[in-house]
Amino acid sequence: MTQEITIIIAATFGFLAIILGAFGAHFLKKKLTTDQLTSYETGVKYQMYRAIVLLTLGLQFNEKYANSLLLFTIGVLLFSFSIYGLVLSDAFGKKMKFLGPITPLGGLCLAAGWLLLGVSIL
Repeated sequence: MTQEITIIIAATFGFLAIILGAFGAHFLKKKLTTDQLTSYETGVKYQMYRAIVLLTLGLQFNEKYANSLLLFTIGVLLFSFSIYGLVLSDAFGKKMKFLGPITPLGGLCLAAGWLLLGVSIL
């Protein structure tokens, strides 16, 4: 990844986290159960956290962070977006159960990204 791509991904994730968070707080609040809303909010939070990390690393770009940046990006796509899909599909009566195993894979990518970031500093 390049510095520009990293910052674009960070901005996109940040933008979408704001939009999806507002969507959840204003529109979905009446349609989701408390547990569903909590899960949805977890997806939004993790997405925003990674947007901030990507932006920070993008502004101080170093090629040695490339693998961490890639894992953070993949992790958000798998973790947060599978949660959105699971919650929304369940709320509207057609739960996409195949997304269930994808969420932990995204979490593993996020954790591995942090591990590689630490190793890359050494």
